[in-house]
Amino acid sequence: MSTATASVWDAVVGQPVAVDRLVRAAAAPVHAYLFVGPAGSTKKEAARAFSALLLGCDDPTQRTAELVLRGEHPDPIEGDRKVMILDEFHLLSPEGAAILLKTIEEPPPSTTFLILADFVPHDLVTISSRCARIEFRTIQAADIEQRLRDEGVAADAAREAAGSAGGSIERARVLASDPELADRRRAFAAVPRKLDGTGSTVMRVVDDLLARIEAAATPLDERHAAEVAELDERIARYGERGSGKKTLEERHKRELRRHRTDELLAGLTVMAGSYRDAMVDGTAGDPTRIAAGVSRVHTAMEAFERNPNEALMLQDLLWSLPVLTSGPPR
Repeated sequence: MSTATASVWDAVVGQPVAVDRLVRAAAAPVHAYLFVGPAGSTKKEAARAFSALLLGCDDPTQRTAELVLRGEHPDPIEGDRKVMILDEFHLLSPEGAAILLKTIEEPPPSTTFLILADFVPHDLVTISSRCARIEFRTIQAADIEQRLRDEGVAADAAREAAGSAGGSIERARVLASDPELADRRRAFAAVPRKLDGTGSTVMRVVDDLLARIEAAATPLDERHAAEVAELDERIARYGERGSGKKTLEERHKRELRRHRTDELLAGLTVMAGSYRDAMVDGTAGDPTRIAAGVSRVHTAMEAFERNPNEALMLQDLLWSLPVLTSGPPR
């Protein structure tokens, strides 16, 4: 994108309503905003863009805007307004919530709080009520595909990654660099026809699926390693105090956990699709039995969100599923 058309909002994907609200809000900002939307919906990128506007910078080539958009910050002494971005609000402890509530109710002058959350837990509703709420939607697959293509991803890879990303641009970028994505989808799709009613087959299939999911984390591991190396460089230059090393480590653990869960959910969605396709083309046999199997898959998908033992959960699920004995896998 040329400098003439560049915008502080360029990193925000598929959020026209939120961007419009924030652009209008920048003219007369309130003391606190709550950005709510699923992971990967570019909330953080929007918060940085809004911060740049609040600091008087709508040109991404300006020094202050460049710093803010990179997630760094200019010296607070340089300006008369401060913007605090508080990420992952939904993970806030009760003690932290009490401190934040007091701060928001008695905000420092010329300070704006941007609070980011995937969702608002019941215990944090009071804080939510003190903020102007900005909703971020799940990004449409077409918007993700177009962004990936704009970033240089080949058309087929962009389409495959966008369709498997569950509306998250971050996950889509990881998947776009994963050459095994299509094979992994085919492996899950073939499961109903690999089952034969024996425990040994279930164990073998589960081991294969989990090994594929483990390998799928390689691009994310590489990104994490790059972030650690960058942080280590800053620590060597400025010292470890206030570096955020522990926060980075905790975020990496959450992202890996989220990645594995997303992989399982995406795979189980493909598996359920195999049963539905068999019902449509008439190769499934007893439709009641197949419908019950699809229902069990969806029940398992809900359970995986609660961080169960993956191997045991998959084994229990596959042991209970009906076998498809005819027709090709999808």
